[in-house]
Amino acid sequence: MSTPFLPKWPVPAFVAPDKLAAIQAEFSREWLEMTASAQQGRLAPPSDRRFNAPAWAGNPASLLMAHAYLLSAKAMNQLVDAAEVPEPVRNRLRFSVMQWTEALSPANFLATNPDVQQALIESQGQTLSMGIQNLFEDLQKGRISQTDESRFEVGVNLAVSKGAVVFQNRLIQLIQYAPLTPTVHKKPLLIVPPCINKYYILDLQPENSLVKYAVEQGFTVFMVSWRNPLPFEEDGIDTLGWGDYLQEGVLAAIDAVSDISRQKQINALGFCVGGTLLASALALAHAQGRQPVAALTLLTTLLDFNDTGVLGVFVDEMHASLRESQIGQGGLMTAKELGTTFSFLRPGELVWNYVVGNYLKGKAPPAFDLLYWNADGTNLPGPFFTWYFRNTYLENNLKVPGRLSIDGHPIDLGQLSMPVYIYGSREDHIVPWRSAYASTGILSGDARFVLGASGHIAGVINPPNKQRRSYWKLDAEPSSGRLPDDADAWLGGASEHPGSWWPDWAAWLADHAGPKVRAAKSLGDARHVPLEEAPGSYVKARAV
Repeated sequence: MSTPFLPKWPVPAFVAPDKLAAIQAEFSREWLEMTASAQQGRLAPPSDRRFNAPAWAGNPASLLMAHAYLLSAKAMNQLVDAAEVPEPVRNRLRFSVMQWTEALSPANFLATNPDVQQALIESQGQTLSMGIQNLFEDLQKGRISQTDESRFEVGVNLAVSKGAVVFQNRLIQLIQYAPLTPTVHKKPLLIVPPCINKYYILDLQPENSLVKYAVEQGFTVFMVSWRNPLPFEEDGIDTLGWGDYLQEGVLAAIDAVSDISRQKQINALGFCVGGTLLASALALAHAQGRQPVAALTLLTTLLDFNDTGVLGVFVDEMHASLRESQIGQGGLMTAKELGTTFSFLRPGELVWNYVVGNYLKGKAPPAFDLLYWNADGTNLPGPFFTWYFRNTYLENNLKVPGRLSIDGHPIDLGQLSMPVYIYGSREDHIVPWRSAYASTGILSGDARFVLGASGHIAGVINPPNKQRRSYWKLDAEPSSGRLPDDADAWLGGASEHPGSWWPDWAAWLADHAGPKVRAAKSLGDARHVPLEEAPGSYVKARAV
């Protein structure tokens, strides 16, 4: 059988001839098998979810197109894998191929998607009319809608745990949550969320709120709510840097929590960039002669930026220098740009899926609290962003003892000797779990590492009442407190447990939180009078 549509492959100089020949031979064989099956009416629908609607199976030409697309995409990725280039270049090639192949899927176009065409006919054109309306609304927003945003409001059905803002400066509001138990552990817990997002990912709704769960376990919980810098504000917030976030953000919050609780040492949890900030702030405090935290929790946090996963494709000197020239002395890295970047890390799920649903099929996306939060981004001060980008992602300076100084104090994460609970998510594309594990070799305290199923957010937000997913841990941890140097060696000795990792963490934290005492009847103290009810005003500021 002839193959008139078989592509004539260019011969890339960086792919070895034998590997190229093997890829071509495999492509030719599968092409012939595919076209033969199509001619005989035996071509089965592909397993790819984009092509699983009955309309694809009922249209032989469209079905063949879907298979040809998937076969071509497979061959393109094989070429990238076979390329004789340095691994960073390969990762960029892989990322570029992913963008193109995801964008060129026949499911993304009215003319080549039989499911969309069928819906258009059956609705007598209403799907197209609604799709155009959805498109115009999203153009006004400047982003693709991923959920029905009319169904959510911060402080109404999101971030509803009872509490009050008990401290505020130009960078943070500090929320103290009301107790839900008659007695509480003596040492309170301060949570430092990422400043790149709103804090309420940890307090979405009562049934999936880590805040509510921790309060129910008898912990006095405080939360940092980062201010969302907006354009043209006159208090200089767009000129703040990494050191300002440590001093006015994390350490100011620690001091306030210590004052309110009357504890010289508290416990602290950092999530994602919040964990990087928290560890950096504690290293700064140590350099200043203070040790304000007794036990530390780091969730999907990078301290060693040697492997940053797919985000590494954006990291190079040219990008760092460009940003420094643009916003290094002042200005904003906008939430819109950050959000677009993160969406295109998974374009199939977070971009084209909604292009098809919102615009081609004219559907409104369903209400989903996590995706509402995902769209509620924050801006970052330019100096903060550029310092962070260069000293972590580009140069990996933070993990090197003494290489960085804040306000004249050298930073050494290895001096942090408190017990630490480190969590990573197995399918995390933002903080690869092995990179999260690397923190066990940087910090000097007894470390407990737990690996959860799923990704960066879904792995963390996994309440026990759902009985979903699983996690891995060492059932018998080394008496020395030192885990294996190699992450895969740790995984080889770990056992899988069904359900949420939250109870494991709560039990660990209870061992480091001191005895139970009577819960306070009021929030704050004489010096930290409640300013407003939770969730406060900072979290409600929308990026523009």
